[in-house]
Amino acid sequence: MKRFWPSILVAIGLLLIVGGFFYDVLYAGIPYQDPTPEMSANYDRQARIAGKIFWYGVGIFLLGAVGGIVRRVMRRSRRTVDS
Repeated sequence: MKRFWPSILVAIGLLLIVGGFFYDVLYAGIPYQDPTPEMSANYDRQARIAGKIFWYGVGIFLLGAVGGIVRRVMRRSRRTVDS
């Protein structure tokens, strides 16, 4: 399990990115043309939630990608030292 954690983080990040996009489409949607204050507040709240989901996904994806790259570089440098 320890060796798969970067891939798992990348997958979770991608799922959150896609989930944030779908949340935005399903709940926030297209902004209203002439909204009431309630409608505008609801749209802003839903759009903020979708944005947070999306950006958390980007962060987790990048964490997993950088972790995988660092792990690969460390493994490769260990092989050259051992040779």
